[in-house]
Amino acid sequence: GRTRSIEFTIPKGIRAGQQIRLAGQGAPGAGKSGAGDLYLEVEFLPHKLYRAEGRDVYMNLPVAPWEAALGAHVEAPTPTGWVEVTIPPGSSPGSKLRLKGRGLPGKPAGDFYFVLQLALPPASGKGAKKAYEDMAEAFKAFEPRASLA
Repeated sequence: GRTRSIEFTIPKGIRAGQQIRLAGQGAPGAGKSGAGDLYLEVEFLPHKLYRAEGRDVYMNLPVAPWEAALGAHVEAPTPTGWVEVTIPPGSSPGSKLRLKGRGLPGKPAGDFYFVLQLALPPASGKGAKKAYEDMAEAFKAFEPRASLA
């Protein structure tokens, strides 16, 4: 087979698994028929921050325990720029915060979701160890594995 280059436009808002049809760019048909169509199936390369599901885009957003417990305003990246995100008080890991219409374009446009992930600071140094010891004392009654019973 021969190798050749083809330029084509990727439509805005295309989703993984969809096909792009390039008319007349395929192999010639049997007999004297002209070239067939070439179909390209779209795959998304993994991105270090974002993942697409349909038209929706997801990003894991690390938050400190005190930001999740007390609420916070944090800066976070999106594919179109940084935004300020409001972490509601009492948020738990896995909670989703939605930016309506900020996913992949289309009719309708997808949504962008921040998925909260707990980022634990290391217990390095006397002050940090003491803070964890104080927290263990303050939350003696807390059962982190209660849902497993």
